[in-house]
Amino acid sequence: MADCLFCKIVAGDIPSTKVYEDESCYAFRDINPQAPTHILVVPKAHVSSIAQIGDLNKDVIADLMTAIGRIAEQERLENGFRVVSNCGPDACQSVPHLHFHILGGRKMGETMA
Repeated sequence: MADCLFCKIVAGDIPSTKVYEDESCYAFRDINPQAPTHILVVPKAHVSSIAQIGDLNKDVIADLMTAIGRIAEQERLENGFRVVSNCGPDACQSVPHLHFHILGGRKMGETMA
């Protein structure tokens, strides 16, 4: 999508601090980190949100989860990490492109809300 922020980052039109890339996904550091390690993992192909995953693109999730495991190892998050994906306006999805947040580097709180 021409006007999608994350599509522009994947294309290299907007700078980012890349931490991982493969044929199907791109991962970069969040510009407003909520934890010592805060990385966004996005599919290279535009998918609006997790609600848009269906039979034709379900492999996207497997590719992203595989990448998340590799990134967590690369970032030495052996004590654990949190993976979050906001979906839609009530969940405060700020960019309408599927993405997962990897949060780590500190003990997380018990609550998620």
